[in-house]
Amino acid sequence: MRVALVLGLLGQMLVRFAAVFVAPLVLAAWDGVTREVIGFAVGGVVAAAGGALLGRLRTTGTRVHRSETLATVAGAWLVMAAAAGVPLLFVGLSPVNALFEAMSGLTTTGGSVFTDFSAYGRAVFLWRAILQWIGGLGVIALFVVVLPSLGIAGRQLFFTEASAAADEGIAPQVRRVARRLWSVYATLTLSQTALLSWYGMPTFDALCNAMATTAAGGFSPHGAGILGYANPACEWVFVAYMFLAGANVALLWRVASGRPLAFFRDPEFRAYTAVVVVAVALVALQRPGTPWAAETLREAAFQVTSIISTTGFASTDYNQWADGARMVLILLMFVGGCAGSAAGGPKVVRCMIVGKHCGRELVRTLHPQAVLPLRLGRAILAEDVLRAVVAFLVVYITAWAATSTALVVLGMDLVSGATAAIACLSNVGPGLGSVGPMANYDHLSDAATAVLVAAMWIGRLEVMTVLALLRWDVLGHLRWRGGGNR
Repeated sequence: MRVALVLGLLGQMLVRFAAVFVAPLVLAAWDGVTREVIGFAVGGVVAAAGGALLGRLRTTGTRVHRSETLATVAGAWLVMAAAAGVPLLFVGLSPVNALFEAMSGLTTTGGSVFTDFSAYGRAVFLWRAILQWIGGLGVIALFVVVLPSLGIAGRQLFFTEASAAADEGIAPQVRRVARRLWSVYATLTLSQTALLSWYGMPTFDALCNAMATTAAGGFSPHGAGILGYANPACEWVFVAYMFLAGANVALLWRVASGRPLAFFRDPEFRAYTAVVVVAVALVALQRPGTPWAAETLREAAFQVTSIISTTGFASTDYNQWADGARMVLILLMFVGGCAGSAAGGPKVVRCMIVGKHCGRELVRTLHPQAVLPLRLGRAILAEDVLRAVVAFLVVYITAWAATSTALVVLGMDLVSGATAAIACLSNVGPGLGSVGPMANYDHLSDAATAVLVAAMWIGRLEVMTVLALLRWDVLGHLRWRGGGNR
């Protein structure tokens, strides 16, 4: 693997990322918050200058190999999170906490270290919303459109980051895929902003919350989250849009293109809908009072869609719910949204495949000679796909166990450590205990915070990308420019 080539690609991305600092810089200047003006100005300069220096390392027309593609995908989240954290240093965050907040934004996790929201200006909250919106689109997909010079590398980068979103339902050309993905996201964001404003939410808050919802992020400009608005009508709007945020963007495009039956024909979306309905019923039954009362259903529907889509908003302190209801929410963190969505987690389709595999093995216990192909909808699943899915889930659970163990060893209690690990690995945001929906991650040690930064990064890359780069046949063939091209 050629290190110079990877750094050069990262530099080209970082230069374009510098333009994102302009909007919060202008807002900070408009509001007259000097320290935020300085912070965003310095952050933009650091991104532009650092990107320009790294970008000089890339040779135009150089073919990018698979290991270099994976390294560029993984590195993009790191360098952009580091640059995005610079303005947060100027509003009082420590370097580790600034990196945590920035990584939480770009990976659309939504866990925060902010304690006193009145200490920050509107520019900071806009910045958090922008980071999540970009992260929801996929940093790599975003820059495929503005970096046409990558050629075939651009195609590789896009399909590594968002392969599930780019199925046959959108378009074969990568740049058209990315533009149409943008159009879906923009439409969802603007329409939700309009609806939230219509129902009484301040326009700035409506925009920030809508950007976070579309990206399945969870950052809100209100210190109490969605609970702070106390607006039932807005909460139902969030339920609808969080549900859509967890759906495959290719499927949304097909429906928007005049094929509404695509929702019913997609096996993953049907399963996703069924899980939401069953989970809402189970949570409602665990809540005090009449299970089917309007308030009970609203709270149950809000938290279920928030967790399964990995958005992480909270309309109530579910940390105080009965253990049965909280257990349902924890299980949803291990499911996540649909493949090709902004949601994190293992994804519904993988859970479906493993479930079908387990069912087949039960039948084979009684009929060992039976030929039982696995189907997903009309498609027959190849055995190599099955092996890959099973391996992914095993590695995912192992990563959660390792992260949980590290956090508990570093001083967190068992409930907080275990739920913080899956909340960050699945990019949900809040967990339970000391990291519940009305709490934050500010109280953690620097070591624990660093562990969770790594968990968010690994989770967003779906684990295997990072582990593949740590193999000896990759690390053992590192070269500055020539050789090591696998």
